[in-house]
Amino acid sequence: MRQTPTGSAPLLLALLASGAAAGALAASAAFDALSSKDAAGGLRAALSKGVDVAVTQLGAPNGFLNDPKVAIPLPPALDKADHALRMVGLGGEADQLRVTMNHAAEQAVAQAKPIFKQALQRMTLADAKGILTGGDGAGTAYFRRATSEQLTTKFKPVVAAETAKLGLAARYNEYAGKASQFGLLSAQDANLNDYVTAKALDGLFSRIADEEHEIRKDPMGQASSLIKKVFGSL
Repeated sequence: MRQTPTGSAPLLLALLASGAAAGALAASAAFDALSSKDAAGGLRAALSKGVDVAVTQLGAPNGFLNDPKVAIPLPPALDKADHALRMVGLGGEADQLRVTMNHAAEQAVAQAKPIFKQALQRMTLADAKGILTGGDGAGTAYFRRATSEQLTTKFKPVVAAETAKLGLAARYNEYAGKASQFGLLSAQDANLNDYVTAKALDGLFSRIADEEHEIRKDPMGQASSLIKKVFGSL
């Protein structure tokens, strides 16, 4: 097998770093060439579109269940072993619990739009520049920072109301809590509503990230002229 010359690796890393820096500088220059109004408007339009698509898809009936990428499984320790299911008394009810968890997530996600809209309204010019020049996923990361706490607070009562209908949440928490004491489950997984809420957020941000990626990949294919102008210049 051919060996890489000793000095090649540092040189390659330096070239990659300089290329990334040049890309960031070019994106920053393109941003600076836009008016602040256009930059903020185009970004808000793009992120709002991503939110609308994500919430519409996942908040629809079976929005989580029918999407393998975001469908919520039972907590890993319960999903992997039949004896674990029997241990917590779920057994034949496992499928029913899985369906209920996913319906709870879709009901919660349907409540998310106002919180995202508030985050867009609070976005500063510095935030906008960081998102536009930060590369793929920067917009989704901003949303995670700006909305996760509020979304968690909003989602939990909705999730709790849905899981309560099944009548298994209290029993699950009792036995899963004991399992977590022995290291069989994580603390988060030991509470059914906390687990579903966290997975609902993960699924929502995953879908927003997909939409952001598509906009960055093909800005000229977007309907909004502002999105084309702003993202097409980067």
